[in-house]
Amino acid sequence: MEIFLIKMLQFILAISLLVLLHEGGHFFFSKLFGVRVEKFYLFFDPSIGKWKGSLFKWKPKKSDTTYGIGWLPLGGYCKISGMIDESFDTEQMKQPEQPWEFRTKPAWQRLLIMIGGVLVNFLLALFIYSMVLYTWGDEYIAVKDMTMGMKFNQEAKNYGFRDGDILLGTEKGDFKDFSADLFRDISEAKQARIIRAGQPMTLNLPGDINLLGMLKSTPNFCRPFIPAEIDSVLPNSPAAKAGIRKGDKLLAINGTAVDSWNEFTEQTGRLADQMTVAANEADSLRLRTAVVVFQHATPDTQHQEADTATVVLTPELQLGVGMTSLLNYYQPTKVSYGFFESLPAGVKYGWNVLGGYVGDLKYLFTSDGAKSLGGFGAIGSLFPPVWDWHMFWLMTAFLSIILAFMNILPIPALDGGHVLFLIYEMVTGRKPSENFMIRAEYVGFGILILLMVVANLNDILRWLGYM
Repeated sequence: MEIFLIKMLQFILAISLLVLLHEGGHFFFSKLFGVRVEKFYLFFDPSIGKWKGSLFKWKPKKSDTTYGIGWLPLGGYCKISGMIDESFDTEQMKQPEQPWEFRTKPAWQRLLIMIGGVLVNFLLALFIYSMVLYTWGDEYIAVKDMTMGMKFNQEAKNYGFRDGDILLGTEKGDFKDFSADLFRDISEAKQARIIRAGQPMTLNLPGDINLLGMLKSTPNFCRPFIPAEIDSVLPNSPAAKAGIRKGDKLLAINGTAVDSWNEFTEQTGRLADQMTVAANEADSLRLRTAVVVFQHATPDTQHQEADTATVVLTPELQLGVGMTSLLNYYQPTKVSYGFFESLPAGVKYGWNVLGGYVGDLKYLFTSDGAKSLGGFGAIGSLFPPVWDWHMFWLMTAFLSIILAFMNILPIPALDGGHVLFLIYEMVTGRKPSENFMIRAEYVGFGILILLMVVANLNDILRWLGYM
């Protein structure tokens, strides 16, 4: 419960900040051009009976704007006079045009008002990335330094990769760290540069490997080789009862040889699949009972170099050991940035994030891509289980990039839909009719509701174990 609350608080804080600044962009340009803003709200405030839906509202003297906080934490809005938006205030549009209304302003001013939110979110993301680099720098384990190489699945081996290969890069450039960018580069590459048994080699690739399949396959297309060495042992755990100690190395589980944590997690993953069809407690106990072969780091007179033990894994199929990580074997690369150095570095970082996100959208129109859609639960789960300001700001910047891009899509009811109609007006000299704009707003709003339902339904199905 504590982890859920920490993630939820981080999510709400990040979204609140992004929504306030996004709507603040619309607000700034509206005020700049003399357009009246009737309401500026964080969260939505749909009325329930006689209750108007506001948790808090305030209207300064001599101001035309009411500021408030709604009860429904799904975003926020800036209600601009004389504009057809999600409020569907058609009565206002029937009144004579007023000089302070959005509809009476030149098209170029209305365009700036509409892109104000997207512009703020995009610039905010670049600024956050810059300040993260300035404050914490960039620390990572370079792929070229992973001298034990990678483990590859069968698909990767069909393309010519072999366990132990050290990845260097593709014709697009050198790999940096083990991240989604590495998979993305391999999926689009015609050639991959590697080191095998100490010798540089080049592998030919098709250039169109399915990225989503690479990431979703079990095991993954590739992952760093991490020896199956015990970093720690929990007291009274199955491992402790079997005599396994810190520094020991796993050799096999249930007769299957294990030389890395990759194989161990694959085996426990297979057990988890079988557990889903366990008919009773006896079946569950049988599946959880495993034969483990391990080797002591410092054999003594009481132990052989390799011991065999029968253990009963926990209901979550845990052995009760801490796994070693890449940091146990490799020295991370640390890059520090001065203030002025961090600005172009942050822009480059943010632009790379945006490019990767936009490039991956093509998978949205596949069946696996549609299943990968996530709603509020999926987004909230991206935040760390402990409060970490470094990760919080990285996630906030990432969400700001997404919010900017999604809002500029040419869908009615989004900023991009209004921008599309404004560009049409500027090119043709003809303004779309109000009836058309109202119908388009309804269609766009319906599309957004449908996407939201599908995304959050996916979250529920994943939580229930059906996806």
